[in-house]
Amino acid sequence: MSEPVAMHMSDGLLNAPTSLLFVAIAVVGVGVALVKARGDLDDRTAPLAGLVAAFVFATQMLNFPVLPGVSGHLLGGALAAILVGPWVGALCVTIVLVVQSLFFADGGVTALGANVTNMALVGTAVGFAVAVALRGLARRGKGGLAAVAFVSALVNTVLASFGFVVEYAIGGQGGVGFGTVAVAILGVHVLIGIGEGLITAATVTAVAAVRPDLVHLLRGVPQKLELK
Repeated sequence: MSEPVAMHMSDGLLNAPTSLLFVAIAVVGVGVALVKARGDLDDRTAPLAGLVAAFVFATQMLNFPVLPGVSGHLLGGALAAILVGPWVGALCVTIVLVVQSLFFADGGVTALGANVTNMALVGTAVGFAVAVALRGLARRGKGGLAAVAFVSALVNTVLASFGFVVEYAIGGQGGVGFGTVAVAILGVHVLIGIGEGLITAATVTAVAAVRPDLVHLLRGVPQKLELK
């Protein structure tokens, strides 16, 4: 049977002080995102944000195989950031994680702060930072945009998993050595990142082909850009 290995930490994996620390970090980060997101939401982007949250929720429920006995799922940080911006994207992923934790037992309630920090805050910020750094390539056309989305999602996945490793180093109590956890998590998430990159590239280019004006990363790009 394939065991999912992804960012959703379960209850008891981190000790209480570490869990509380990352709850505080998550609350501050999401609070900042709430304030900043007001400038990005309007009549056009609000419906897209809802669709992004629904898409990330649905795809996180589906696992794809990466190794024998190991599977992963979309994290969604880079995808959300590219489409609706880092602040709204962070809120979209946060909502998904809260719903999954409270209603679907996917990720522990006590680990929710760490999960939000890794996937909604770190993942979204890193994914968007990489995309912005490569924006010139994205403006060259569909192939460039797909490449930027792929790289952003890959880097987002690996660095979000590194957040897990850091948290485990601070207060892990899973009974497994730090070195073993670091090698396993980072190695597997490089492979998961490839899958995430492909899904992100396909989704972003599909949206851009129909409504490039809705893609946050492409704001300011002339509409004659060949994305179809």
